[in-house]
Amino acid sequence: MALPDFSKITQNTSDVPKWAVYMKKGEFISYQTTYKSKQYFDLFDKYTFPCEETGDITYYVYDPVKHGAPADKKYPVLMWLHGASNALDGVKCIMCCGAEQYASPKYQQDMGGAFIIVPLANEKRLENGNIKGTWSEVYSAPIKGIYDKVCGDHEKNTGKRFVMGASSGGYFTWQLLEDYTGYFDGAIPISSAYIPSDAALDRISESGVHLIIAHGRHDEMADFDECVAVRMEKLQSMKNCICFFPEWVYNGDGGISSVNYGIEMGQHCMINQIQANLISDSGIPADERLPDGITGWIRDMCEKES
Repeated sequence: MALPDFSKITQNTSDVPKWAVYMKKGEFISYQTTYKSKQYFDLFDKYTFPCEETGDITYYVYDPVKHGAPADKKYPVLMWLHGASNALDGVKCIMCCGAEQYASPKYQQDMGGAFIIVPLANEKRLENGNIKGTWSEVYSAPIKGIYDKVCGDHEKNTGKRFVMGASSGGYFTWQLLEDYTGYFDGAIPISSAYIPSDAALDRISESGVHLIIAHGRHDEMADFDECVAVRMEKLQSMKNCICFFPEWVYNGDGGISSVNYGIEMGQHCMINQIQANLISDSGIPADERLPDGITGWIRDMCEKES
């Protein structure tokens, strides 16, 4: 699919999205996230992972111990996987993939500290606007290699393993769960057009991994009825799994999210609500099963099984 160069155009806030006809009285459209971005990039260190098959892979790491967390503890390791074209933004991908706010002092405190890994696919934009080199099976082994290296380099401090991503990053989250079943303790595939086969889901479910599967019902790019509804019974039957399938994806101000850069994708960008910790600015959780949001889910998993 051709995607616009988001860095060269301004967000359109004048066109009314097609899904607006389903809004109820009192609901409103929101065009911006309410958390502040581009604040925590300097907390991440940049590395390169050699790989002949894909080309060397750039990745960023947030180390909680380096930034003041106790050196005698173990911390969860969160890998965030970006969507198509986000790697073209370089360090800004830390924001786009959903990772940035999880390096903030508040989120780190809420989780009890966490390592964060953000790998970048070797993407290129073709003349027709299509993106070449985004996540695919060829990346599976080297991305796990990056995960293993970070955990090995910080062996005394790394604990539970998590992987999460949206859109093509959601697909690749599932891919890693299929390829390395039992490796991860927690995973959050978000807005993914791809869902594994029933047999693969059975293997993943039996592995003991804890899941949050997140997908908006008005997703403009990964149609909910085509991608999720037909598999809903299977997904909801998985062990240790929370299926978060809200009617609307919201921004922190309580407005229904619209993001239009030539393509309306506000309801596809559930990663923004995930980065807001699934809690509104007024303190209301998006799902009663996650009263303290994603950070609380991660913290509780680590505390229960430590």
